[in-house]
Amino acid sequence: MRKYIEILLQQKLVVTILTVIGVIWGMAVAPFDWNIDWLPRDPVPVDAIPNLGENQQIVFTDWPGRSPRDVEDQVTYPLTVALLGVPGVQEVRSLSMFGFSSVFVIFDENVEFYWSRSRLLEKLNSLPAGTLPDGVNPALGPDATALGQVYWYTLEGRDPKGQPVGGWGLQELRSIQDWFVRYALQSAEGVSEVASIGGMISEYLVEVNPDQLRLHGVSLGEVVAAVRDSNLDVGARSTEINRVEYLIRGVGFVRALEDIENAVVRSGSDNIPLLVRDVATVTRAPGERLGALTIGGAEAVGGVVVVREGYNPLQALRNVQRKIEELSPGMPSKAWIHWEVVGIAEVEAFGERHGLGPVSAEGLPEQESWLAWLRAHPMEDWPEWLTRSTVSIESFYDRTGLIHETLGTLNAALIQQILVTIIVVILMVMHLRAALVISAMLPLSVLLAFVLMKHFGVDANIVALAGIAIAIGTIVDMGIIVTENLLKHLREADKDEPRRAVVAKAVGEVGSAVITAISTTVVSFLPVFTMTGAEGKMFGPLAYTKTFVLLASVVVSLTVIPTVLYLLLSRQRDRGEIKERGKQGWVSRLPALIAAGLFTWLLTTVWEPLGPEFNFLRNLLFVVGVVGGLIGLFYLLSLVYPFLLRSALRHKKVFFAAACIDCVVWAHRVVGV
Repeated sequence: MRKYIEILLQQKLVVTILTVIGVIWGMAVAPFDWNIDWLPRDPVPVDAIPNLGENQQIVFTDWPGRSPRDVEDQVTYPLTVALLGVPGVQEVRSLSMFGFSSVFVIFDENVEFYWSRSRLLEKLNSLPAGTLPDGVNPALGPDATALGQVYWYTLEGRDPKGQPVGGWGLQELRSIQDWFVRYALQSAEGVSEVASIGGMISEYLVEVNPDQLRLHGVSLGEVVAAVRDSNLDVGARSTEINRVEYLIRGVGFVRALEDIENAVVRSGSDNIPLLVRDVATVTRAPGERLGALTIGGAEAVGGVVVVREGYNPLQALRNVQRKIEELSPGMPSKAWIHWEVVGIAEVEAFGERHGLGPVSAEGLPEQESWLAWLRAHPMEDWPEWLTRSTVSIESFYDRTGLIHETLGTLNAALIQQILVTIIVVILMVMHLRAALVISAMLPLSVLLAFVLMKHFGVDANIVALAGIAIAIGTIVDMGIIVTENLLKHLREADKDEPRRAVVAKAVGEVGSAVITAISTTVVSFLPVFTMTGAEGKMFGPLAYTKTFVLLASVVVSLTVIPTVLYLLLSRQRDRGEIKERGKQGWVSRLPALIAAGLFTWLLTTVWEPLGPEFNFLRNLLFVVGVVGGLIGLFYLLSLVYPFLLRSALRHKKVFFAAACIDCVVWAHRVVGV
């Protein structure tokens, strides 16, 4: 240890550079929302709570129109048996419902998430022929967990002032969600899936007349085939006209109801085609649905954003919010009339006066002309009963707030703990520069812990950051031990003794003891590291982060502190000051007292223990009373401790007997021995 310290003192520049690199690296990966323009940020993934879910993948199979019994026998059971042989599978659970099957494949905790998806895809692609019914194709669920649902939103009509207005049906909003909003949000980085909820899915409905089928001798299958084939583009060969080659194709994609109505079912004997409209009625109608989304008792249309497994949820939410900002200017709009405050005669007169289109029977104005008028005139010229309704994306669950509140609470707790610790260290050490060096261990050790969290893939959440918070008091222990021993050696050293040798000797004496003390704490967490399942996911991050910050504090106390103290305290003038520190009374301690007062003022400003409704003076008196009372109690204990120690050493047998009796009583009451 002594040789190690001597090498550090010889390479002061290297230690300084490594310390600066550690600070900058820690700031770059810190999970808190720090806006640092000059530093590229790659923060530790942040979430509010740890993910306690199992390591599972979902295999979904759609088989419309089949009963749960048929789905269970022909889809769920064959898939369950086949997937049991996938490597790393711990358990397979299944659920058979009307028209679909869900198989939940639970993997061992040590199986990597995307490796398990690859094995499942290989197995599904290699299923023997006949394992599943024809046309049934199982698919993997999104690459996310249940905790990945971080953003829920609805689509609502809003006027230019942001107030909710009508004008949009559930079918229209669902079409906007499915074909516009969903794909745009899904392109945001980190998003695994955007699922649509609520509303009506727009479909073409073909109602077949059985009497017409019998009259024309047509089967239902022929009608189905005709409708299916009507929505196809057909490619043909090319032809050459005037030495120019033209490609020929038949355009058949359905664009209107008439395209389906005019589809040919068959050609009669008299060469008169039988069309779909001759045997059926084609309309546009909402599809069948089994659920709905309601907000405040009213039906709504919306979606849920799911974050990809392993991606930073907070960053994914930022990406989604940026996409929403990009989408908002291009969302569809409608002219909307408040019929509660206006009559039809006034609306028609207004339309005739400005050359606008008619109003439909449903109360909606002709959109092209009315929207053009609204865009051409400022809002001040609009009638009070006329406005523009624009589809807006409104969130009703956004985990950003929860994450920021969690981080804010822990960030405030860390800052308050650091300030309290600095005050205690300054008042107890009573040497300003030494106390500031010890206090600098706190932020430096926390930043290095963030670097280790990023390297080992430990996400930041309320449990993980709590591990750092509860280790704050332990961080400075090593620094205090090293600094006090160094001050003692400098105080007792001869003036001619080389300062490097004094520092190396002082730190070398306590270095092994510091490492031993931290090792016992780290080893005591070994049972937590071996936990599995939900318990391991809950308490594992706390054990890791506390271990990281303790290891970082050891590195700082045995690397940075000796070097800094060597530069600050080892000069001849400082060594004389240290020797005479106890003789000068309060004059030599005045800088430390002033610094303690400044940090107390800062702690009061940050903490406000009595609340902001009380003035600053009351909060300051409370802080001084609490912190000063505790420090005074410990100071009195330090004065009494030598007397207690001498008494215990003089009466060793009595003291040892009392300790043994206390252990026996404790064992009897707690353990039952």
